[in-house]
Amino acid sequence: MSERILRGHPGIGPKVTGVALVARDNFSARYDLDRIKGVFCRPSHLLCGESYVGRVLVLNTVKGGVATSWMLHEMKARGMAPMALLFNSCNPIMAQGAAFADIALVDRFEVDITQAVETGDEVTVDPATGFVQVRAGP
Repeated sequence: MSERILRGHPGIGPKVTGVALVARDNFSARYDLDRIKGVFCRPSHLLCGESYVGRVLVLNTVKGGVATSWMLHEMKARGMAPMALLFNSCNPIMAQGAAFADIALVDRFEVDITQAVETGDEVTVDPATGFVQVRAGP
């Protein structure tokens, strides 16, 4: 199994290991996710219909506003949240939401994270260091 380390900016949240769900698309917790069913729901999103629950989401950048914090917190409280969020770039509102929900978040990688990780890869996210360990999926 091939393994590599990617370096991002130190982030937020606990160290976690999970399976990646990747798309070169942007992300809004409020408008892209069905927080009851646990799937991407915006028809034009590249991950529409895919479950995000317990996955390491790997996306380009974030969009959206203040509803992000309460949505991520509410989803985490019900066990319907992603395990971690990896972005090429992030905004303070998404960072606040991840912190409030205690969801791992890392951004500002040295490479395009959406090209460096594939759906199905096993990913260990260490926000304290900004390191992401990637092991190729099956």
